[in-house]
Amino acid sequence: MGDDWLMALRGLLVVADLDESYLVIGVLAEADDNILVFADADLHDHREANCTKDVYLIETLKLGVRANRKRVVVPRQRVVAISKLEDIAS
Repeated sequence: MGDDWLMALRGLLVVADLDESYLVIGVLAEADDNILVFADADLHDHREANCTKDVYLIETLKLGVRANRKRVVVPRQRVVAISKLEDIAS
């Protein structure tokens, strides 16, 4: 089956839940067997927030991405889940 589902997300605004307490919200620019690369991304550490991940994502839907990185490279094994930002239930 391959990674067709992941390639379908390239160029789209996505949310990647990482292990531990991190989220990446940004445009999925590249993907291969080892890494995912996000552009214009918000690398968010939930431990530093005053709200839940869900509330943060709903705020991001309403206010837009608060990009703090031009480019983020994430080891693929750190990714727990990935979805389009627009698919976040509000």
